[in-house]
Amino acid sequence: MRFIPIILLCCLISIHHLFAQNTKIFVLNIDGAIHPACADYIHSGLEKAISENAECLIIKLNTPGGLLTSTRKIVTDFLESPIPVIVFVSPSGSQAASAGVFITLAANIAVMAPGTNIGAAHPVSLQGQQDSIMMEKATSDAAAFIRTISEKRKRNIQWAEDAVVKSLSITETEALDKNVIDLIAGNIEDLLLQVDGRQVETLKGTKIINTKNAEVIYLDMSLAQKILSILSDPNFAYILLMLGIYGLFFELYNPGAILPGVIGGICLILAFYSLSTLPVNYAGLALIIFAVILFVLEIKVISHGILSIGGIISLLLGSMMLIDEESVLEAMEISMELIILVVILTAGFFLFAITFAIKAQRRKPVTGSEGIVGETGIAVSDLKPEGEVKVHGEYWKAESQDGEIKKGGKILVTQISNLKLLVKRIDRN
Repeated sequence: MRFIPIILLCCLISIHHLFAQNTKIFVLNIDGAIHPACADYIHSGLEKAISENAECLIIKLNTPGGLLTSTRKIVTDFLESPIPVIVFVSPSGSQAASAGVFITLAANIAVMAPGTNIGAAHPVSLQGQQDSIMMEKATSDAAAFIRTISEKRKRNIQWAEDAVVKSLSITETEALDKNVIDLIAGNIEDLLLQVDGRQVETLKGTKIINTKNAEVIYLDMSLAQKILSILSDPNFAYILLMLGIYGLFFELYNPGAILPGVIGGICLILAFYSLSTLPVNYAGLALIIFAVILFVLEIKVISHGILSIGGIISLLLGSMMLIDEESVLEAMEISMELIILVVILTAGFFLFAITFAIKAQRRKPVTGSEGIVGETGIAVSDLKPEGEVKVHGEYWKAESQDGEIKKGGKILVTQISNLKLLVKRIDRN
């Protein structure tokens, strides 16, 4: 009987150890622009953490910005999460810029590593000077959004608004001093030590975070999310779109080539899928398609370069307008260098094709009945004025336009009429 208390104590220790080991913390890694694949990655990771009753979800963040629509989805998931969400701007040298500011401020606990920065959340036009009214509208909307987040998380509302309106950016120490973030941590282990026992407010109420002896689980993107992440790059989508259009153009221009049509079809389908994840300006897409039509027409209809100039201008403007700037918080733009390169290569190719087509139209026929005009031959019988001649190894009925031509005399074909050659003498010997 005296061993029963010892046995019970051992059982209690074992049970406590078992529960401690079952405490889980999930870690996600976002390194790059914020787009639909990131939003889906965070949403699915948060769902898994909730389903396994995780202690909290940590998101390592390094982003230059991204899509406003995806940012709103991520912020909504954070604000409605029943478990604590911690955003950790890490490693050193990372940033939480533009869309990253909204995501960081929306976390229950915002942490930054030494040597990182946060800020510059002003909506930026992708095509130079944006209409002032539209820019003011976008800025006002973003400012209201970030004020709401800051108020909810009890952070520095004034600085958050200035980050949008004035594009302010600060270091991790300044962010801590200004009540923009909660902690500075060197790594995940340091972060877990600092947040242990910290009290936060979640959708379900007050939660005290317990990170001692917790199992840290790193979740990677699924294969589908990785593919979507690649396709969500506007530069990649733009390249796919142009390859798809040109592939189909080559197939239609040279029926039976097959390979350009197959590659073009695949690229075009992937491009449309990619563009469906991005805020596409359909006026820009229409201008790109219109540009290709103008280039094709230039080959068929000689306009002395007018159609080509129109195509170049249309392609340039369409490429610059392809991504809808009102839905972007930086980092989701088509590279201007890529646009210029595509425009130059496209214009160069079609100008070469046009030059080749003009030369082909002006070239003297070398086959058929038209090709024989201007050629020389030999009379194989006396032409009085009609007879027979030999041109290019072929025998033709002929009629002399210079009177009689003796057999063996050299002749020049001047015209063809009803399969009879009209010829002139070129050798009077």
